[in-house]
Amino acid sequence: MTGPEIGTLETEMNRGFLHILALALLEKDMYGYSMAKLIEGLGYRVEENTLYPLLRRLEKHGWIASKWDVSEDRPRKFYSITPEGRALRAALLEVWNKQDRILDEITKENTDVR
Repeated sequence: MTGPEIGTLETEMNRGFLHILALALLEKDMYGYSMAKLIEGLGYRVEENTLYPLLRRLEKHGWIASKWDVSEDRPRKFYSITPEGRALRAALLEVWNKQDRILDEITKENTDVR
């Protein structure tokens, strides 16, 4: 199935996934462009105009912090996870794992019935 319905639902699913993904990636300090390229290298595409607003929101809530590195020709803003962000990541991963377990169980049951 394709079309606008899938696109809309995929967008909704991606919002939560990107929160967890960003918090997981930032266990190591990274700048936005390197995050986007790493994610893309894993086969998942995230637009920079989606990633940067997400990073600003995470920082506004205190879940990540940023600092500028001006030691090279081009200044870069590096992001890192805060202790509050680690706690949020753990809680989100708990929710994610619970949902994944439930979905696995349901799809297994549906396959076994056939």
